[in-house]
Amino acid sequence: MTTTFEGLGVAPELVQTLTRLDIKEPFPIQALTIVDGLAGRDVCGKAKTGSGKTLAFGLPLLQRCHRASKPGAPTSLVLVPTRELARQVGDVLSPLAQTVDRRLAVLYGGTGVDRQVRSLQRGLDVAVATPGRLIDLVQRGVAHLDAVEIVVLDEADRMVDMGFLPQVEWLLRQITGRHQTMLFSATLDGAVDALIRHHLSDPVRHEVASKSATVRAMVHRFLAVHLMDKPKVVAAISRPAGRTLVFTRTKRGADRLTQQIRQEGVRAGVIHGDLRQVAREKTLSDFVAGRLPVLVATDVAARGLDVAGIDVVIHYDPPEDHKAYLHRSGRTARAGEIGMVVTLVLWNQMVEVERIQQRLGLDQPIVEVFSNDPRLADLHAWDPGASEPQASAPGATPAESA
Repeated sequence: MTTTFEGLGVAPELVQTLTRLDIKEPFPIQALTIVDGLAGRDVCGKAKTGSGKTLAFGLPLLQRCHRASKPGAPTSLVLVPTRELARQVGDVLSPLAQTVDRRLAVLYGGTGVDRQVRSLQRGLDVAVATPGRLIDLVQRGVAHLDAVEIVVLDEADRMVDMGFLPQVEWLLRQITGRHQTMLFSATLDGAVDALIRHHLSDPVRHEVASKSATVRAMVHRFLAVHLMDKPKVVAAISRPAGRTLVFTRTKRGADRLTQQIRQEGVRAGVIHGDLRQVAREKTLSDFVAGRLPVLVATDVAARGLDVAGIDVVIHYDPPEDHKAYLHRSGRTARAGEIGMVVTLVLWNQMVEVERIQQRLGLDQPIVEVFSNDPRLADLHAWDPGASEPQASAPGATPAESA
């Protein structure tokens, strides 16, 4: 029998809003965790980004959230690692918060603090915040956490990876009253496990989607390319692909690649930490809306990025290890869809990429291609194990390509 939001105990008015938003059936992580969340239990949810975690914690939070009794003292708090994720969580929860007459605001750095201070002073029920900005607001004396009754730690592993654990723990120590804590993460080991042991009380654990399942939900292609031809290969893949997300290791590399693929006639934008927040938000908004088909990003800028309908993820620079491969690649193949993941490999990167393949159990050849190879137009249809003739190097004579 199909599980429904009504069957999980979600309030009728919230179910009506979900239906209006064309959200009719809960994802697995939601079906597992909502009942415990509504019961007030501490919850640990293990699931990859894009699996529906926002509603898994958001529905119980909004249904159980009390009105703030004084300015600057929210009763519910959602901590997230990045500005982009804060905005995405806010976008998902805002219409639901309005349904139950709760005030929600997003608090993050890189933008003016005055509006956020005014939101707190008007009386804020739900704060969705990055650790750094919330600490700033607490230390200014405009935010107080002593009234918090529900805490959510979203993407806990990413907060650990990005070095935010000390800030998160500092904030948790400011919450002195009895409260419910819900933690969601792609992994529950290491420092995340320590966080759970120290700050959660008798938590119930739920797990969805193992790493191997994540890998199987994707189509993988490993392409040996030449340095000067790499940007053109990206352009050739992205032209027919729809929405494409490209990862580079450095901010300078992201800027350079964006300019290069624009010169190939492909509309592309870039996000990284050196850009102003307004520019990052405009680029991300254009990408989400489909006005910008290609987004080039660094690892840090893309952490927590949750955009539906990404057709292709391209590792322009190979990831550092198999975990980084999964984090990057997990931006596609969401909600049951099949995604394409392409890794571009230079001659001196072969060994490190083969090591990543071994750790992930991916037995695939690394096939040499040039940007005029017709197979790049439809990587789904191309069998990497087949011995098809490849296009010649751009500008090569027949004798040179023989």
